[in-house]
Amino acid sequence: MEQFPDAHKAGYAVYSKTSLAIYDALVLGLSNRLIWRCPSRHMIDLYNRHLAADHLDIGVGTGYFLDRAKYPVSGPNVTLLDPNEHCLQKAADRIRRYRPHTVQADALLPWPASLGTFGSIALNYVLHCLPGTMSGKAVIFDRLLPHLAEDGVVFGATILQGDVPRSAAARQLMRIYNRKGVFSNEHDTAEALEAELSRRFNLVEMKLIGCVVLFCAKTPKA
Repeated sequence: MEQFPDAHKAGYAVYSKTSLAIYDALVLGLSNRLIWRCPSRHMIDLYNRHLAADHLDIGVGTGYFLDRAKYPVSGPNVTLLDPNEHCLQKAADRIRRYRPHTVQADALLPWPASLGTFGSIALNYVLHCLPGTMSGKAVIFDRLLPHLAEDGVVFGATILQGDVPRSAAARQLMRIYNRKGVFSNEHDTAEALEAELSRRFNLVEMKLIGCVVLFCAKTPKA
């Protein structure tokens, strides 16, 4: 039985065992550096700055960043949430030294109350895969707020289209990905993302590198 809505299935169904085998080299290596012009080291730095002892990672990919990041404790509690079983297995195997907890779920749907609370929640390369406008995608922030510790931080990165300078290669690749449904970022802008974060958090930081915006948000509004 289908567990998840079809609206953004293409955004995560593309990640098969075969595609995940080349994901690090193709996406995190080649595309990030040469197409999106935001080398993956910037995202590793983002993780290093914001990871808490209790961490939730949404849209886990291959576990690349969780594997390379520096945690504030030697034995962090890491939870992986993703609708794709192949991503969950790949990421969990990669960071098995931390004995991660895996949750196969769609982050746009109500989350299980038993999930707990976390000092850090990451949304790395998730938003540009979600359908609709930024205001619609922002429901994911509403889903995570009850699970964010009082002094917790939300952070991540997303590929923009609407208001960033892009090379011909970046424009073409985005067209292909949007047509296939892998991306849904035709109207995603830094301004729209900042507005949605600022509606929910008192402290918002954003940094644009190439086509990618890195962000973090703290102190939820009452």
